[in-house]
Amino acid sequence: MLYHYLAADKSGKILEDDFEADNLSQLLQYLAGKELRPVSVKTLKTTRAGGRISAGKITISDKVFLTKYLALMLRVGTDLLSAIDILIADFDKPAMKNFLLEVRDNLSHGQPFYQAFARYPRVFSPVFISLVKAAEASGTLQKTFENLSVSLIREADLRSNIRSSLIYPIILLILSFVIFTFLSTFALPKIAKVFTDAAIEPPFFSRVVFGVGLFFGNNILIIMPTILLLGGFLAYFFLKNRVGRHMAQGFFSRLPLVKKVYRELALQRFASTMSSLMKAGLPIVQTIKITAEAVGQESFRISLLRIGEEGLSKGLTIGEAFRRETIFPKVVTNLMAISEKAGHLEDVLATLAEFYASGVEARIRALVSVLEPMLLLLMGGLVAVIALSIIVPIYQLTTQF
Repeated sequence: MLYHYLAADKSGKILEDDFEADNLSQLLQYLAGKELRPVSVKTLKTTRAGGRISAGKITISDKVFLTKYLALMLRVGTDLLSAIDILIADFDKPAMKNFLLEVRDNLSHGQPFYQAFARYPRVFSPVFISLVKAAEASGTLQKTFENLSVSLIREADLRSNIRSSLIYPIILLILSFVIFTFLSTFALPKIAKVFTDAAIEPPFFSRVVFGVGLFFGNNILIIMPTILLLGGFLAYFFLKNRVGRHMAQGFFSRLPLVKKVYRELALQRFASTMSSLMKAGLPIVQTIKITAEAVGQESFRISLLRIGEEGLSKGLTIGEAFRRETIFPKVVTNLMAISEKAGHLEDVLATLAEFYASGVEARIRALVSVLEPMLLLLMGGLVAVIALSIIVPIYQLTTQF
């Protein structure tokens, strides 16, 4: 539990701070040991147990702000503890303020800086934590935070571009579902009732459409919760479960329109992550292992682990180890082999990351340009099928007279 206290020392000076304790008695014992008299104690609406930050969520924008301004304050000569104090005063968001309070508490107790980040693996990636750890050991925190802010901005921009490209197709898909639900729930039952009351038997095509619509309309209260529950289960299975993620990755990596986007996105993550870790000075084998976990695709992860364990660990050069793996394009492996000999591999990887990021955006736009007319055709086809199922029996009925 995190407590915020006001306490007076022997001279009557009021001190204010936050302290994490299992209970109030532990906090009072701590204050007594410091010869402080408690004036006020408040329980903060957050807990750090199990590596979780409550009272909000730390977003990628928060991390960009944190890294950018830490780099700026370190550059002008502010010490780390003072920089954290300034950020605590600037941040209004409870989750970020509580995290920074924990960082300050760790530093004041002589704990390593990176440990506060390591407690929250769901917020800060292994790459982020490893970079901070390496920078703390080498004394290059300012440069590392500058690089991290640039990397996070690029990641945020890439995510934003992908999301903005997919908004319109998603809206079209939702509209198609809404139109079908409306027609099957309200329109089709009334139209089918007209033919039933008139003792008219519609054609087979119309009966099928009416039957599907009536079934959906009569069981909407059962079908909708079932769809939502099934969708939630599938989303959890394919996003959170490792087996499910592997199955989803295998499926998307084979789709004709998606597989190139999927592949280039993995290559962009690989190049960006490996470049950042190499610039921080991490050993190459450790760099490969961290990159393998960050790349996000099982086939690339297995390949990178094999490069580290069966290639680099046994004395092969980076170029030789990568050339053994067919999953990487030849242009990538050749550039890595050449740049390794020239001594600027991390710069070439950074360039490759930018190249693949722009390629992913271009392919996403091309994919959307194909999806949009397909979804429009789906909406038009759905309305056309229902319209024909109504028009055909009416036309047949009128021709009988």
